[in-house]
Amino acid sequence: MQTCRDGDRTEWSWWHEPSQFRLLVPWPKIDFKMLGRKQSLRPEPILADYGPDETLNESADIEWTWIRRLLRLSALVSLVSVCLNTPRTFDRHRFLQYGTFGADLVVTFLFTAEMIAKMHHRGIIRGPNAYFRDRWCRFDASMVFFLWVSIILQMFEMVNLAPEYSYLSILRAPRPLIMIRFIRVFLKFSMPKSRINQIFKRSSQQIYNVTLFFLFFMSLYGLLGVQFFGELRNHCVLEGTNHSKITINSLAIPDTYCSTDKESGYQCPQGMECMRLKISKYKQGFAGFDEFATSIFTVYQAASQEGWVYVMHRAVDSLPGWRAPLYFVTMIFFLAWLVKNVFIAVITETFNEIRVQFQQMWGTRGSGRLTDDNATKIITGNDTGWKIVQIDGDKQRGLAPWFFQVVLTSAAFRLLGMGAILANAVVTATMHFTIEDNNDNRGSIMDKYYHIEMGFTAFFCVEAMFKIWCLGLRGYIRQSIHKFELLLAIGTTIRLIPMLYQTEFTYFQVLRVVRLIKASPMLEDFVHKIFGPGKKLGSLVIFTMCLLIITSSISMQLFCYLEEFTKFETFPEAFMSMFQILTQEAWVEVMDETMVRTSDTLAPIVAVYFILYHLFVTLIVLSLFVAVILDNLQLDEDIKKLKQLKFREQSAEIKETLPWRLRIFERFPDSPRMARLNKLPSDFILPKVRESFMRQFVSEVEDEDNINPVILGNHKLNWCEDDPLLYRKQKILKLLTPTLRLRSMNKLLKRYFVTALVSDSNNQRMVLGDSGPIPIPTKPGLGPQGTINYKHRFDQRKSMRRSIRSGSLKMKQTYEHFLENGHPGALSRMLRSPHDIDIKLLQAKKQQAEMRRNQREEDLRENHPLFDTPLFSVPRESRFRRICQLIVSARYDPKLRDPITGQERKLKYKRLHNLLGLVTYLDWVMIFVTTLSCISMGFESPSFRVMKEPLLQLAEYGFVVMMSLELSLKILADGLVFTPNALLKDSAGILDLFIYIVSLVFVSWLPDEVPPASGAQALMVLRCLRPLRIYNLVPHMRKVVSELCRGFKEILLVSILLIVLMFVFASYGVQLFGGQLARCNDPNITSRVDCIGMFRRRIFVTKMRLDPGENETYPSLYVPRVWSNPRRFDFDNIGNAMLALFETLSFKGWLDIRDVLGKSVAPHGHHAVYIHVFVFLGCMIGLTLFVGVVIANYSENKGTALLTVDQRRWCDLKKRLKIAQPLHLPPRPDGHPVRAFAYDITQNIWFKRFIALQVLINSALLCIRWEKEGIATMRLSTISTVLTCIFLVEVLMKVIAFTLRGYWQSRRNRYDLFVTLMGVAWVIVWHLSTKNSDFLLTFGYTVIILRFFTITGKHATLKMLMLTVVVSVYKSFFIIMGMFLLIVFYGFAGVIMFGTVKYGEGLSRHANFGTATRGVAMLFRIVTGEDWNKIMHDCMIQPPYCTPGRNFWETDCGNKTAALAYFCSFYVIITYIVLNLLVAIIMENFTLFYSNEEDALLSYADIRNFQNTWNIVDIHQRGLIPVRRVKFILRLLRGRLEVDPQKDRLLFKHMCYELERLHNGEDVTFHDVLNMLSYRSVDIRKALQLEELLAREELEYIIEEEVAKQTIRCWLEGCLKRIRASNLANQKQHSSLLAGLRAETYLHTEPSAETTGSANFGLTPATPSLTGTALSSSSVTSPAAATSSAFDTVTQNTAPFVQQLSTTESQKAVPIKQKHGRSVDMSEVSVTNASSSSRSDSVSSGSDTKRLSFLVAGNNTTPGPPVTEPWEEQQSAQSFQTSTTKPPPTFGHKKSGELHPQGFYGRRLGDIRCWWGEIMTSEDHMD
Repeated sequence: MQTCRDGDRTEWSWWHEPSQFRLLVPWPKIDFKMLGRKQSLRPEPILADYGPDETLNESADIEWTWIRRLLRLSALVSLVSVCLNTPRTFDRHRFLQYGTFGADLVVTFLFTAEMIAKMHHRGIIRGPNAYFRDRWCRFDASMVFFLWVSIILQMFEMVNLAPEYSYLSILRAPRPLIMIRFIRVFLKFSMPKSRINQIFKRSSQQIYNVTLFFLFFMSLYGLLGVQFFGELRNHCVLEGTNHSKITINSLAIPDTYCSTDKESGYQCPQGMECMRLKISKYKQGFAGFDEFATSIFTVYQAASQEGWVYVMHRAVDSLPGWRAPLYFVTMIFFLAWLVKNVFIAVITETFNEIRVQFQQMWGTRGSGRLTDDNATKIITGNDTGWKIVQIDGDKQRGLAPWFFQVVLTSAAFRLLGMGAILANAVVTATMHFTIEDNNDNRGSIMDKYYHIEMGFTAFFCVEAMFKIWCLGLRGYIRQSIHKFELLLAIGTTIRLIPMLYQTEFTYFQVLRVVRLIKASPMLEDFVHKIFGPGKKLGSLVIFTMCLLIITSSISMQLFCYLEEFTKFETFPEAFMSMFQILTQEAWVEVMDETMVRTSDTLAPIVAVYFILYHLFVTLIVLSLFVAVILDNLQLDEDIKKLKQLKFREQSAEIKETLPWRLRIFERFPDSPRMARLNKLPSDFILPKVRESFMRQFVSEVEDEDNINPVILGNHKLNWCEDDPLLYRKQKILKLLTPTLRLRSMNKLLKRYFVTALVSDSNNQRMVLGDSGPIPIPTKPGLGPQGTINYKHRFDQRKSMRRSIRSGSLKMKQTYEHFLENGHPGALSRMLRSPHDIDIKLLQAKKQQAEMRRNQREEDLRENHPLFDTPLFSVPRESRFRRICQLIVSARYDPKLRDPITGQERKLKYKRLHNLLGLVTYLDWVMIFVTTLSCISMGFESPSFRVMKEPLLQLAEYGFVVMMSLELSLKILADGLVFTPNALLKDSAGILDLFIYIVSLVFVSWLPDEVPPASGAQALMVLRCLRPLRIYNLVPHMRKVVSELCRGFKEILLVSILLIVLMFVFASYGVQLFGGQLARCNDPNITSRVDCIGMFRRRIFVTKMRLDPGENETYPSLYVPRVWSNPRRFDFDNIGNAMLALFETLSFKGWLDIRDVLGKSVAPHGHHAVYIHVFVFLGCMIGLTLFVGVVIANYSENKGTALLTVDQRRWCDLKKRLKIAQPLHLPPRPDGHPVRAFAYDITQNIWFKRFIALQVLINSALLCIRWEKEGIATMRLSTISTVLTCIFLVEVLMKVIAFTLRGYWQSRRNRYDLFVTLMGVAWVIVWHLSTKNSDFLLTFGYTVIILRFFTITGKHATLKMLMLTVVVSVYKSFFIIMGMFLLIVFYGFAGVIMFGTVKYGEGLSRHANFGTATRGVAMLFRIVTGEDWNKIMHDCMIQPPYCTPGRNFWETDCGNKTAALAYFCSFYVIITYIVLNLLVAIIMENFTLFYSNEEDALLSYADIRNFQNTWNIVDIHQRGLIPVRRVKFILRLLRGRLEVDPQKDRLLFKHMCYELERLHNGEDVTFHDVLNMLSYRSVDIRKALQLEELLAREELEYIIEEEVAKQTIRCWLEGCLKRIRASNLANQKQHSSLLAGLRAETYLHTEPSAETTGSANFGLTPATPSLTGTALSSSSVTSPAAATSSAFDTVTQNTAPFVQQLSTTESQKAVPIKQKHGRSVDMSEVSVTNASSSSRSDSVSSGSDTKRLSFLVAGNNTTPGPPVTEPWEEQQSAQSFQTSTTKPPPTFGHKKSGELHPQGFYGRRLGDIRCWWGEIMTSEDHMD
C-alpha cells in the first residue's frame, strides 16, 4: 500500500491480483486507529464510512464530503416526510400535504442525480464495479424507484385521481427503509469483510436452527390442539334461539362455552341450551383449533403468555377438564419457558463472539466509579491487597482559600449534601391529594411546596457555586458527576418560573435522588459496571428506537387506509401500537383488530407480518438486552485467572473459630474429670496426657518484641550470642523446627522451646508425605491454635520438576533462570510469585485449619463434661445416645463394593439407587409423612375446614406425632443448641422447629372461630409453611435455596435501582397528575357537580363481535354515578403511584395509564411519553438486570463464572463426552448376502430420507380432526394403515440386517419398535372393531404423535437442541420442584386469606381461591403474568363494596395489606428470580450441546468419527475392548483425533501406555479411550484448572518416564539381538576351519570376548566392530528390530552405555556406567536401577532415563514400532488400515486442536545432547 498527501486529500492504492483499483478518501475521514490495527495476511478493503463494499461507491474524480452529508440529511428528511404522509394527518394539518410533496421532490431529485452519476462513472451492468453489481447500489436504486412511485401517487391524490383512503398507500411502505442509509454511516468496522460475513452467517444459521426447533414444538402442539379440542363453538343461548340469527341478546351474561356431553364440561343453567354456533371468524375471533393453521396461530399466541387463559377456559367448559390444563401447562413450560429461552442462549453466545471481534468498536470496560479521569493516581498496597488512590482529583484549582478546600473535601460536607437530597426526597414524598381536592385546593398545596422547593433549589445552587469556587470551572466540569449536578441545578432553577413549575422541568427536581447512589460505594460500582460501558447499551437503545421508527412507519403506510381504525392512522398512534407489541401487553388485540378490518385474503398475511415482528422483537431484541447486561457483568480473562487463584486461597482457609453456641463453654472454668492413683503397679501403662493439659505450660508468642527473631538452620540466636554456654548439636531426627540443646537456660527459653516442641509435633502430623512443601517459619511463635505461622515455602526437587510442563514458555524461562543461577534456590524464589500457588500447600493449609478446629473441640470436650451433651443430661458416650444416632444417621449406601477386590459394583438402575441414598431413612419417612399432610391440607377449604372434619384432624395429629418423634430423636442424638451437630445449628433447623411449634399450637387449639385479620388466621397462614419443610429434608433443594440466598446482594442492588427509578417517576407523577385522574363513571358527565343520580350502563357480554337484533338494544342496567379515580391506579400519593408503576414493570396495566393520561390529563398526548419512557427503562433495561444478575449468580455458584474461555470449553467437552455413547451399530455382515443387502438398504441415505418423509406425511394426517362419524377419518385411517405397514417393513429389514440382538442395543431402535408395535395393534383393533370409539381415535393419533418425535433423531440440529431441553429439564428438576412447593405454600395461604372473596374483574368461576387446587392453578397463571394485577385488586376489596363477616369463611371482603404483600412477593420471587434460573440452566446446557464446530475443542463431527471407529473395532458391541486393540482405533482415527504411528511415534506410545497403566492391562471402555484422547487434544495449561492440571502433569510425567524406560530397553534388546546374530554368523563362517579345534577354541572364547567387548564398546568414539554398515547388514528376526541408518548413528553415539555380553549359555548382566556413578543392571528382560530401593535415587535415575528417552526420540528419523509389539499384530494393524484414507498431515503443520506429543521439544533435545557431550568429554579426560 502506498500513501501520498495532496492538499486535504489522501490517496491509497491497493494492489490485488489479478486486478487493481485505486480508492480516494477525503483526509478528514481517515481513521488512523483503524489503520494501526494488524491486518490479515490477505489484505481486504476495510469497511469505511458506509458499510460493506461502500468504499467502491464513490467516484475517484469527485469530492464527496459535502455531498455525502447532504444525502444523509436527505435520507432523514425523506423518513420524516413519509411519517407525515397519511390521510388523517393531512386532514388535521392540510399544509403538510404540500410540504411533504415538495420535500419528496427535492429528495428524489438528489438521489436520482446521485444514481445517474454513479451509473455514468461505474457503468450500469458491465464491468467489475458496475452499479447493479453492488448490493448497496441496488438498494439505493430501489429507494429511488419507491420515491418516484410515492410522488406520482401523491400527485394523483392531490388532484383527486386517487381516493384518500386507498390501499395504494402500501406502495409507500418500503420508503422508511431509507433510514438504513442514514444509519450505516455509523457502522465503522475494523475487520475484513470475510470475517464479518462469517460471523453473521454463523449467527444467522444458529438463529435459523433455533427457530426451526421452535417451529417443531409449535407443530407438535398445533397437531395436539387439533385432535384434543377441535372447533370450540358451543355456547349457552336462550332456549328456542334460531342458530342462523344469533344476536348479542341471545347469549348468556357473560358469554359461556358449554359441552353437549352431560358427563364433562360446563352445563348451561335452566332456561338455556348448549348450541353450536356457525358464525364467521371475523365475529367469533381468529383463535381456535379448527384446523392446523388456526391451531398454530393459537399456539403462538399462548406461547407469548398473552390471552392463553381465556382459550384454556373455553376448552375446560367445552371438553373433559383434564385435557386443557395438561395441554396448556406443558405448552407454557416447554414453549414459553424452555424453548423460547434458548434464543437468549443463542443471542448471548453470538454477542460474546461479536463483542470479542468488535472490541475496538465497543471499547474497553470501565474500571470503577465515576472519578476524575485526568486526576493523578498512585498505587498503594498492604497485606490485604492493592488499590488506586487519587491524590490530586480535588486539589485547589479555584480561588477559594485553603480552609474552604478542606471543607469541600471533608466528610461532613458530603454528608450535608446527601442529607439535603434525602430531605428533599422525603418532603416530596409527603405530597398527597384526595378525590375531593379541586383545582383551587391543588393550587394551594402546590404553592406550599413551591416555597419549600425554592429553599432546596437555592441550597443546591449554592453548593454548585461553592464547588466551582473551590475547584475552578475547568476542574469542576472535569468530573461527570459535577456535570450532572450542574445540569440539575440549572434545570431546577428554570423550573421555579411559575409558568414552568408544573411542566416537564419537574424531571430535574425528581432526578436529584439519583445522586444518593454516590452515598453507597457498592451501589455506585454496580451501576458503573452495568451502565459504565455505555457504547454497547447505548448502541442497543439506539438500534431499538430506529427499529421502532422504521417498523412504525412501514405499518402506518400498510394500514393507514383502513377507515375508522385509529391504531395506525398517524405516526404517534402507529409508534405506540408497535411499542405495545414490543412489550407484549395486549399485542393480540392489535393484530386481531387489524385482521378484522382486512379481507379474507389479506388476513393471513397480516397475521404473519405481526407474528414475525413480535417474534423478532421479543426473542431477539430483548435477548440482546440480556446479552449486553451479561457481558457487562462478566470479567476479563486476566481478572478471571486472578480471581481463581484468590478463590483457591479462600477455599483452602476454612473457618477456624467455633460458632458462638460452642464458644460459650470457653467462658466457664475448666473442670476436667480427674483420676487419683494411690498405687502404681510396674506393668501399668501410662494413659495419654491430655494435650490441653500440656498447653497450660506453653505460652503463645504473638509479637516479635517479646522474643528476638531466631534464624534457624546454621545461624544462631541473636539474643543469646553472648552466652558461651549455648551450642547446637547435630540432631538425629529431622524436625520442621530445629531444636537447640542448652546447658543452662532461663525461664523464657524453656517456654520457647516447649512451644517449639509442641508445635513441631503437631506439624509433623500434618505433613503430606515427601511430596509436600517444607514450610520455613518467618516468625517464631504460635498461631491462634498453637502452631507456627508460615509465610514462605520451599519446594522439593521432585515437586519442582513435576510442576513444570515441558516446552511451555513458562518452563523455558524458568529453566534458563535455573541454569543462570546454578542452584535450586533461584527456582524456588521464582515460584513464590502470587500466581504460582502449590495446590498441595493449599490442601495442607485446609487440613491444618480443620485440625485446629477439631483440636479446639477436643479441648472443650476434655475440659468441660457438659460439652457435646444433648440437653445437658444425656451422657456423651451412652448407649442410648448411640442408638439414637444410629436411627438418625442410618441410610442406604448406593456405592456397594466388592469385599474381595474393593471395587464398586456395577448396579442396574444406578440413578434409582442414588436416589434412595440421597437422604437417611428417617428423612424418607418424614418426607412421606409431610407429603401426606400436605395432601390432606389440599382438601381444606372455607367450607371443609380442619376444625370440623375428623379425617383432616387425624392427618394433622399424625404429622405432629411423627414430627415430635423425629425431633426428639435428633435432639437426643445431636443436641438442641449447644452441641456441634445441634438441631438449631442453621436456619433449616430453626424453620423445622418453627413449623413444629406452629403445628403443635394449632393442634392444641383448633379454634372454632377465626375472625378476619386475627391472630388465629395468622396462625393458620403460618401453618401453610409446612410444604417448605421438604426444602430442609432434600439436600438438593436446600442447595438451590442457599444458592439463591448467596446471590441476594446483587438482587438487592437491582431492587434498589428499580425502587429509585420507580420513586423518580412516581414523584413526577404525583406532582403532575395527582388529584387530576378522577372522573365520573358516566362518560357524558365532565363536572363533579353533575355527577349525581343514575344512568344506564352497557354490560360486557362477550368478546365476539355481535350486534343486537332488530328492535333490540345492548344489554345494560342502571348504576349510580360515582366520581372516582380509575379502579386500579392513581397518582394521589407516592405509595399508590409506586404501586401502579410496579404493576407496570410486569408489562401489565400500563395501557390503562397511557389511555387515561392521554385522554383525561393531556388531550394532545404529550404526557403519554411519560409512561412509555418508564416502560422502556424499567422493563426493557431494569427487568433484564434481574435476568442477568440471576444468571451471573448461578454461574458463580456453579463455579463457571471465573472460568476462562478455554476452561469453560474444556468443562463442556467433559460433559459432552460423558453423555456420548457408542453407536451400537453392528458391522456389515459380509458373510450373509441377504443380511448384507438389507444392511446396505437401511444404511442408505435415500432410504433414511424416504422414512423421514413418511413420518412427515403420517404426522400431516393430524392436521384435520379425527371424529367418530367423519368421512375424512376413514380415509385418513387407511393412509395411516399403509404408512404403518411401511414402518413395519423398515423394522423387519433392520432386524434382518442387525439381528434382533443388534437391533435391540440401540435405544432409538427400541423406541421405533415400540411405536411400530403400537401402530400395528391400533390397525388390527381399528379394522376389527365395528364401532369407532373415542378411545380408538385417541389411541390412533397418540401413535402418530409418538412417531412425530422420531423426527428429532433424524435431524442433527433438532437432536442437539432436544438434548439441550431434555437435560435442562433433568437438571432443573429440583428447581421446578422447589417452585412447585412454593406455589403450594402460597396456594394454601391464599385459601385461608382470599378463599371467599367475591368475584370481580380478575376473580371468576375459573380463577379463585375456593380450593387449594384452584388456588395453585391460578398462581400458575400469575407466574405467566396473565392479569395478576387485576386479581390482586379484586382481593383488596373493602367495605362498602363487600359484606363483612364474623369469621373469614363468612365474609366476601379481602385484605388490602395482605394482598399487597402476598401477590407482590410471590410475583417477584417466582417471576424475577426462580424462572430466571431456568434461563441460566438452558444457557449452560446450550453451550454444552450446541457447540460451535470451529471453537469447540472436539466437535460433534470428531466425536461421531470416534464413534464410527469404535463401532468398527468393537465387533461384539459390548462397549469394551481389550487394551491391546486400542492401537487399532488410534490408527483408524481421522480429523482432529488423527495420530500417525510413524510420525507421532512417541505420542502413540504414550497414549497406549496410558491406558495400559490406568487399567492394568484389562479391558477399556468407550469413555476411557475418548477421555484419554480429549486430554491429548488440548493444551492442558490453558484448559485445565490447577488441581486437575497438577494431577494430569503427574500422570504424564510417569508415562513419559516409563515409556522412556521401555524405549531404552527395546533398543538395548535389539542391539543384543544384532550382536548375537553377528556372532552366530561369524561362528558359522569359521566353523568349517575350526571344526577340529572346537574344544580348545571354546576354552579361550570367553576371555577374548571380554577383551573384544572392552575394545569395541569402550569409550572410543569410533568402533570398527559396531559400524552402521555392520548393523544395517545384520539380520533381524522381526520388523520391530529393524532400524534406519540414522538410528544406527544414535546407537554409535550411545555406545558408552553398552558393554558387550558373552554369548555363552551362562550370560550374566553387567552394570552399565551412567552419570554420577549410578549403574543400571541390564538383562534380556528389563533395565532397572540399582538404587531403586530409595525413592530419591529412583527419581534421579528416572531423570537420567528420561533424558535418554528424549535422546532416542528426539532424532528426526522415523524409527520402527516398538519391539514389544508382536509381529502378527503389526501385520494385522497394517492390513486393518484402509488404503483410501488421505495421508496424514506432517507434524509441523498440525492445527491447534489436533493431537501433539506433549513433552517433545527441540530445545530440551538440544540440552540433552549438550549434556551427553559434556559426559563424553569428561569421561575421555578420565580415561
